[in-house]
Amino acid sequence: MTDSTSGLRWGILAAGGIATAFTRDLRTAGLDVRAVGARRPGAAQAFADEFEIPRAHETYEALVEDDDVDIVYIATPHPMHAENATLALEHGKHVLVEKPFTINAAEAARVRDVARKRGLLAMEAMWTRYLPHMIRVRELLEAGALGDVRAVFADHTQRISSDPDHRLNSLALGGGALLDLGIYPISFAWDVLGAPRAIAASARLGDTGADTEVATIFTHTDGAISTSISASRSAGPNTAHIVGTDARIDIDRVWYTPTSFRLIAPDGTVLEDYVSQVEGRGMQFQALAAEQYVAAGQTDSDVLPIDETIAIMGALDEIRKQIGVSYPGETE
Repeated sequence: MTDSTSGLRWGILAAGGIATAFTRDLRTAGLDVRAVGARRPGAAQAFADEFEIPRAHETYEALVEDDDVDIVYIATPHPMHAENATLALEHGKHVLVEKPFTINAAEAARVRDVARKRGLLAMEAMWTRYLPHMIRVRELLEAGALGDVRAVFADHTQRISSDPDHRLNSLALGGGALLDLGIYPISFAWDVLGAPRAIAASARLGDTGADTEVATIFTHTDGAISTSISASRSAGPNTAHIVGTDARIDIDRVWYTPTSFRLIAPDGTVLEDYVSQVEGRGMQFQALAAEQYVAAGQTDSDVLPIDETIAIMGALDEIRKQIGVSYPGETE
């Protein structure tokens, strides 16, 4: 492992679109990317050439066996996350696992247990939580600027593809709007209001059996309510709102990326107007946090602890149970 002053040496597991976005932001932040691994012939080398990465591995096993890698970013489709994260952990690597962390809570718990046994960081790449505007939102909440928070509203709605072979429509690849898109507003509501004590969900399923639209209502402590809508066939406003007794926060489009928000009094007075000043997409902030945790000897995230990740996966399990979506090979 690296010492606390030199930063971590990153390995990228898989070379698809999300890996490209993440690595681009790592480069923006000046972080050290040492290796990439991909199974499709030539993909790792092409990725390494694009980002000037020293080593390209043709298997995931070779990547995690690389002694010049300290932490691995898992960028495969959801059903592979648990297997890939476990592989890296068992080779002594910390892991940052793309959201959703796994397919279900049982898989997530198994990954956590391996990480704890090995004394390693296992962290969900819910990058939105680490963005500067979200940090400021939490500061306002902790300061009591909104009074008692009564409601949270958020959507993540995109018009992506109706192709039955597309990843989002394939149950074999963990498809569906909920796990890919809905996890953002659900994790956001959890961040603001904590775990729900009641969950209700409704959905439309596409021809492949994957959910194309999902609506949720959570009831939280003291009766606070959160609602979310996720969709893969239609594009909505993609805004978020936190409503309290003394003020509200309106987060602009696209709320889960670097953006602006306003703190607004009940009479409409704007009490704070926040504008993000972020270079790139903003995925570097989660990586910087992971480096800080490891440097401090931490094996868990302060912003999104692994047990909270597992609990959120449990909520997604319950939603899928209510809407009738399951994935091949699920036994729990």
